[in-house]
Amino acid sequence: MIIAAQDGLFLENEVFANQLPAAILETIFMTAATGLIVALLGLPLGIALHNLGPKGLAPRSATYRVVSILVDIGRSIPFIVLMISLIPFTRFMVGTALGWQAAVVPLSVGAIPFFARLVENALREVDAGKVEAVKMMGASSRHIMRQVQVREALPGIVGGFTVTLVALISYTAMAGAVGGGGLGALAYNYGYQRYQGDTMLACVVLLVIIVAILQWTGDRVSRTIDHR
Repeated sequence: MIIAAQDGLFLENEVFANQLPAAILETIFMTAATGLIVALLGLPLGIALHNLGPKGLAPRSATYRVVSILVDIGRSIPFIVLMISLIPFTRFMVGTALGWQAAVVPLSVGAIPFFARLVENALREVDAGKVEAVKMMGASSRHIMRQVQVREALPGIVGGFTVTLVALISYTAMAGAVGGGGLGALAYNYGYQRYQGDTMLACVVLLVIIVAILQWTGDRVSRTIDHR
């Protein structure tokens, strides 16, 4: 086959047996660990953004503008630039700037503001009449956020989280090119630098499969919990 012309191996390529399984696990671990951090920090940040805004429960225009600008700055920095600029912070957090554990730090920093904005947009779609009705019944702001806003916006939040996870897969591939491990590192080190077309193809196909599984799962969960 043409794609295996440089090594003549394809399915007999030793990289497949020796390094591909570990690279798949590293990509999954990177995505899972980052996704957990993003959910824990991005969800409350998105809720705060919405409720500090003009249509929120506690409008604070000055605070909202400051937080919104910081979120937009975090979203706008290219991931490669972010990863390199955070190397000192990454070393401080995990003790090294290499490996999938280190990649989780810049991945989280880049994805938290992205997910927070998606959460804010999902909360904006909640019927204001429902919020007002519960507020008139004397419910606390915390109760309204948890039982009305988040509950009603949950399908949209799940959809936004799915989009975030899919974006993280592409970020993990970029992280691999600069020492982050995973399928991206394998594709770069062997597929690109050593001209192993079969390794490159395998990595691309596996990344596509992972993305397809995440998207299918997210869509299914979102439809299941959507009772509107």
